Amino acid sequence: MTSRRHFLAASAAAIGAPAVLRGRFPLFPWTSVEYSARAIDLVKRSLVVDMLSPITLNFPLMAKWSASPETFTATDFEKYRSSGINIFHIAVGTGGPDAWQGTYDFIAGWDSFLAGTDQYFMRIDSAGDFDRVKNSGKIGIMIGVQNSEHFRTLKDVEHFYGLGQRVSQLTYNSRNMIGNGSTERRDEGISDYGVAIVEKMNAVGMAVDVSHCGDKTSLDAFEVSKKPVLVTHSNARALNPGHPRCKPDEVIRAVGKAGSVMGITGVRMFVKGSEPTTIEDALNHFDYVAKMIGIEHVGVGSDIDLDGYDDMAPEENKRLRAGYKGSYGFREKIDIEGIDHPKRMYDLTEGLIRRKYSDDQIAGVLGGNFKRVLSQIWV
Repeated sequence: MTSRRHFLAASAAAIGAPAVLRGRFPLFPWTSVEYSARAIDLVKRSLVVDMLSPITLNFPLMAKWSASPETFTATDFEKYRSSGINIFHIAVGTGGPDAWQGTYDFIAGWDSFLAGTDQYFMRIDSAGDFDRVKNSGKIGIMIGVQNSEHFRTLKDVEHFYGLGQRVSQLTYNSRNMIGNGSTERRDEGISDYGVAIVEKMNAVGMAVDVSHCGDKTSLDAFEVSKKPVLVTHSNARALNPGHPRCKPDEVIRAVGKAGSVMGITGVRMFVKGSEPTTIEDALNHFDYVAKMIGIEHVGVGSDIDLDGYDDMAPEENKRLRAGYKGSYGFREKIDIEGIDHPKRMYDLTEGLIRRKYSDDQIAGVLGGNFKRVLSQIWV
């Protein structure tokens, strides 16, 4: 069996198939899986944004690329180019007693990597960059952080914006000075300091994200913010009762009221609490949010890299799991078969076609909806 890491060889003819073609085409030569001309064309012509996807979960490899960008090759880039994804939001969780320095090092590392690989990548800093990256043939990198603990003062918001940060999740899973995370024992909502941070983020044009926030902290953010608040990567708790990383209906309705967007993840234990868990279960979350607040408020925040968590080295996978509370509900697998490989956006597009969404609606889910709301926030 060929490893999923060998998905690089795509069918160039299939990717270039015009919309008028009918039938199905292979995207990689070693499998019998085929995609419809409609799905291939939709991914090709849409702006495809994954609002939570590190470019690799192989952290030693990423450290090597950051330190020596010249080691990132054209062969490495082909994997990202052929994925169909135009923009990766690469936020990670930082925090702890040295949150400021750790976050600074994370962003500085990315800035160094992007400066040394500008033939392949460009940083997404403004609304105008959405069209520029689509027309450039490069891959866009949106710098975000899954915690705001590095904002020790209001001036830090401006400082990190100047370094390139464009999205900041208010809390990770635990409590900080701003508010409460989703796995905290209690959630008292956003603090007075947190209100000031949200107001400062609004002023500089940095997007507020509440994906890992507790329910009250999430709702407070929508109440306080003068700009739309994002849920970049989460799922509907109604379909997975009791999971703290999923959002209740009240938060989903707040997304719609704010004119914002909720990105749906493909993380197995966020999608469903029992087996079997399939791509159809993940698609149910897209349907649920769309029926409640409209498909124009739905996007993609996969919360995996192109290969998935289950392809991590065993020790790295073990270390990852150990960093979360039992309420996360890890099972044997973290990924979902069918959307755990570098061409998952094609499988998702096929799924949305099966669910009878129109081309315009699917293009919105693939990235147009996040483009719209971020263009409103980044001003």
